[in-house]
Amino acid sequence: MNAILYRYNSICEPDIIITFERLGLNVIEIKEEMTNKKISASERIKLVSESISAYNPLFVFSINFFPGIADVCNITHVTYISWSVDSPVTEYFSTSILHSTNRIFLFDRAQYERFHKYNPQCIYHMPLASATERFDKTIAEITPSDRSRFSHDICFVGSLYSERNPLKGIELSDYNAGFIDALVNAQFLIIGHCFTESAITEACIDELKRLFSTKFTYSDTVENPDRYIAAHSIINYDIAEYERTLTLNTLAEYFDVTLYTKSDRSPLSSKVKVPSDADTLTEMPKIFYLSKINLNMTLRSIQKGLPLRIFDILGCGGFLMTNYQDELNDYFEIGKDLEAYSSFPELVDKCDYYLSHDSVRNQIRRSGYEKVKHQHTYYHRLARIIRKCTDNIQGE
Repeated sequence: MNAILYRYNSICEPDIIITFERLGLNVIEIKEEMTNKKISASERIKLVSESISAYNPLFVFSINFFPGIADVCNITHVTYISWSVDSPVTEYFSTSILHSTNRIFLFDRAQYERFHKYNPQCIYHMPLASATERFDKTIAEITPSDRSRFSHDICFVGSLYSERNPLKGIELSDYNAGFIDALVNAQFLIIGHCFTESAITEACIDELKRLFSTKFTYSDTVENPDRYIAAHSIINYDIAEYERTLTLNTLAEYFDVTLYTKSDRSPLSSKVKVPSDADTLTEMPKIFYLSKINLNMTLRSIQKGLPLRIFDILGCGGFLMTNYQDELNDYFEIGKDLEAYSSFPELVDKCDYYLSHDSVRNQIRRSGYEKVKHQHTYYHRLARIIRKCTDNIQGE
């Protein structure tokens, strides 16, 4: 059985290919967008259409949602499976999500709750996954040099969002600048609930639409996305930069803190150690495994779900300290499989405790690894996705 995988160079794609093949599928890859990021919608449609004609697939699959692919699959009566790994993804506002040939899997329950009502037979919730087998092989190759380089007390691997913050260097009206600053500061203090979208004013949305008109270009939507775009595609990036920079700088006043990033490091305290950025495939698993505490700070646009970093850290056998998210308790036991914080003082206190209690910390990281290995791998997720889609296809 053939499966077409439309690729754009998502970090998840190689693990998905391996898992599909393990499930007995012959994977045909469409790779053009991996290197050509300026590919047009019409070119994308042509590539998928030609591939469908040539291979007669059981389904077409992509990470995140492409409206044009959904349209082609609907016309050709081929099932289109998409699995979200990011947020925000504004493409879900497209009326293309309404096609009966879609099988849309959303990792954030808040995404699911928002869009499920528009196509309830074709939109599902599906959390992300871990590539434990691949991580195991990388960790087995740890050398004495790796232990010297990658053993840290507290470590964060990820973006500071300084390079992705649309508001950086932008001149807003005095009122809206003050409003957004207050919103950023207030949201930083509230962990586990994102209120940006509900709090933003119409006047602020209007100014952001004028300043970032290209972000608000859309047609044929299931609902008006202006408020969503203003909050999640603009303001929440500003919150992420503020939160990550302040968290790392403050923790570095008390502990040994290391950051691996490609972001601008100038806002960081000199006490934060910043080596060169880590290679995702060959070095990141070793860092997660060897660091005493691995931080996760979830982008606020992921309102309830668990980002990929959580599954990566746990799948590498690392100890995870994450901000609280609603879905944590659906899959893990806080204090047994991982640790979570609901305030900044709690984060500092818990870091202090676990750095001085090695046996407790190591017991938790082993439990988290076993939980992910036996319940939350790509094989678990994709087998469930295919079973769900196949059952529906056979029932049509």
